[in-house]
Amino acid sequence: MPQHPGRLLDPLSGRSWSPIQVLQRTSSRVAAYRSLGLRRGERVFLHYGNNLEFFVDLLAIWHVGGCAVPVDARLTPFEVATLARTARPAFSVWREAPAPSIEQELSNLGTRVLEMPGDAADGAGALPRSAVRLDDEALILFTSGTTGNPKGVVHTHRTLHARWASLASALGLASYRRTLCLLPTHFGHGLICNCLFPWLGGQDLYVLPPFRADLLVQLGELIDRHGITFLSSVPTVWRLAIKTARPPEGGSLVRVHCGSAPLSANLWRSVQEWTGTRDVKNAYGITETGSWLAGTPDGFDAPEDGLIGVAWGGTLRVMPGADTAESPTWAAPCAPGDEGHVWIRTPALMRGYLDRDDLTDAVVTDGWFCTGDLGAMDERGHLYLRGREREEINKAGMKVHPGDVDAVIERFPGTLDVCTFAVSDALLGEDVGVAVVLPEASDETLLALHVWAGEHLASHQLPKRWYLLPEIPRTSRGKVNRANVARHCEGLTPVSFSRLRRG
Repeated sequence: MPQHPGRLLDPLSGRSWSPIQVLQRTSSRVAAYRSLGLRRGERVFLHYGNNLEFFVDLLAIWHVGGCAVPVDARLTPFEVATLARTARPAFSVWREAPAPSIEQELSNLGTRVLEMPGDAADGAGALPRSAVRLDDEALILFTSGTTGNPKGVVHTHRTLHARWASLASALGLASYRRTLCLLPTHFGHGLICNCLFPWLGGQDLYVLPPFRADLLVQLGELIDRHGITFLSSVPTVWRLAIKTARPPEGGSLVRVHCGSAPLSANLWRSVQEWTGTRDVKNAYGITETGSWLAGTPDGFDAPEDGLIGVAWGGTLRVMPGADTAESPTWAAPCAPGDEGHVWIRTPALMRGYLDRDDLTDAVVTDGWFCTGDLGAMDERGHLYLRGREREEINKAGMKVHPGDVDAVIERFPGTLDVCTFAVSDALLGEDVGVAVVLPEASDETLLALHVWAGEHLASHQLPKRWYLLPEIPRTSRGKVNRANVARHCEGLTPVSFSRLRRG
């Protein structure tokens, strides 16, 4: 990777920072963090993203030797406090001052609250010597547990650099010279791969707010105006763009990735047609492996349902079972075409889950990571995904963990039982459904439950469909199977909160 990052640009405001300006501003932020007392190994919550300041702050935190923890700005104060009690950040940086209640909660934990730096003038000093060590914590990304037991993926500088080096070797950098980011920067796909891989490789990065319908309508125009050569997104974004935006006409797009959710062959072909490039890659990524771990190889442009392709820096194997006592190093893999559990061995594998060795040990064996996905290898060694065992709900590429929603709703006074599950959605792919058992289900109680959930869950976690049941169906062993509960509710009428409010 080159010594200097590329340019940072904001297509909406027209702001543009050259590599030298980026380093000057980083130098100013390094000085600010050091004057505030940030020490090597301490963590910093970043409650904002998708702007130029975020990336400068990220570099500055790393330069001081700190660990950055990007936090979804949509989280409720309750969820922020839950994460803070787990990660114990030294600083919490916000776009605007948080509510007094959360500021007090953070203060009680010894966390100092700061506001995001403004668009200050370029710093004058040279960037001081870095305190980075390769095996220090660099990034913690929380993937679940915001309402109960957080699961934070810990990446070191070594694992991140391994991911970027693997991608540079497998994909090169030429196609990414003017990269557009439409994805949130608090999760792996958007941050580690869509943004940091090209930008820290010296390429230009254009940053937009994520998932804004008014911007997707202008996507073709934005691509043409800025000569965008690459962008990555999720199937939902492509469905919206294809329906609402005119295709780009300038021919600048060289490569496109689609990830975080299954890509059908039909949508794949539509993306090829809309973008004007055949080089559309179905990227397979997991936060624990630094996101993009595999995808369609160069020169392959014939879409197929379920096709992923080859590993981008690492080894993929499909094994008959998910027993982590059996290492794919020596156990026999599935025969070509046979379905099994997908494992990956990569130098970009996370160090582990934050303070959760039990969770780490459950998915990592002898350096191999069990992805939780089901797939098969063909005779060429190309991976096809067939399904998943993980319970997470894939809402337009954003993962919602049913247990997080359960944990909130079961705390509502009077809740006897609850089960959250995925429901199909024509636009988002999946959305959130929930079945709940209440001893007294008056209109007032149901409305109060809905308000309670809205106060304690982020907007993307709030269930779209609510079902009131006399009891939650269970297996003969007394366990809840979320898929079975979802099927049980399919023929039922969900609660209409708009009708209850009118009543």
